[in-house]
Amino acid sequence: MSDMDAAGGGGQRKEIYTYAAPWTVFAMAWSHRPDSTSQFRLAIGSYVEQYSNAVQIVKTRPGLTDDLGSRLYKACEFDHPYPCTKILWSPDVSATTDLLATTGDYLRVWSATDDGMGTGMLTPKKVALLNNNKTSEYCAPLTAFDWNETDPNIIGTSSIDTTCTIWDVSTQTAKTQLIAHDREVFDLAFARGKDIFASCGADGSVRMFDLRSLEHSTIIYESPKLDPLLRLEWNKQDPNYLATFMVDSRRTIILDIRVPSLPVAELGGHLGCVNATAWAPHSSCHICTAGDDAQALIWDLSAMPKPVEDPILAYNADGEINNLQWSASQPDWVSIAFNDKLQILRV
Repeated sequence: MSDMDAAGGGGQRKEIYTYAAPWTVFAMAWSHRPDSTSQFRLAIGSYVEQYSNAVQIVKTRPGLTDDLGSRLYKACEFDHPYPCTKILWSPDVSATTDLLATTGDYLRVWSATDDGMGTGMLTPKKVALLNNNKTSEYCAPLTAFDWNETDPNIIGTSSIDTTCTIWDVSTQTAKTQLIAHDREVFDLAFARGKDIFASCGADGSVRMFDLRSLEHSTIIYESPKLDPLLRLEWNKQDPNYLATFMVDSRRTIILDIRVPSLPVAELGGHLGCVNATAWAPHSSCHICTAGDDAQALIWDLSAMPKPVEDPILAYNADGEINNLQWSASQPDWVSIAFNDKLQILRV
């Protein structure tokens, strides 16, 4: 039973897990590694407009209880300078320890290990701070990053200083840094495989790069009035497709890299600006979008290039949705962040 209603129709709410944090939740990520003691494991980051911020790892208690809210608990918390712009768990599911990465003023890597007390609590530890600017005491804040799923030793970061940096996690060094855009870069995403990535930014363009030949890049889209493009999501099931959206826009733009410059589809449906998108990890033609209208909408794109008019499922949250993640390891579940809440929905 889905927690989301078929678009246009009502339905009973089923399994919805809600966790209340002590602050506004922005950054959010699902663990890739199965954990026998916990059905769900997510990391969430605070959004507080000051230096002191925090990251929490949230898990589910084993055993069944009717009160789904009480199933989620804080397994650990650690301080983070400034709000995380993004948080991700290592995609290496064979690893014996859990690694997370965060971006803000710098790229940091953290470990989370069981505290050995049998209580389900975790002990966090900072493993690395990666800084490619050795000459200045100032840093250019990082807007986002992506962790390569094919080669978990590679992380790519985007920055307001117009650059993208590709990092080697094991040596904690920058493999390459390139000027990617004319203005701030707001997001970076790897395609399937380890060589192709794309970025978007304040200059209104989506650009595609190949790590094997970085002297060239391909502009695959420019917004009509060069309005800034905030986020970029690559379809991991069909790497021909990307999703992006403009600042203060109610529409999600679907791009086909085989047909540069023209969107293959534009998704409406939202009554407020879009804040997040997430492709289904197990299906090439489904995507979820969420926004300021407190709606999370799931779309079936299988009819493309015919216009996609309406979503197939909709969920109304109790506040503007700031973030959205679709669990790759448990594709029946989507998480959303609104106000001080993390909410997990069955789709």
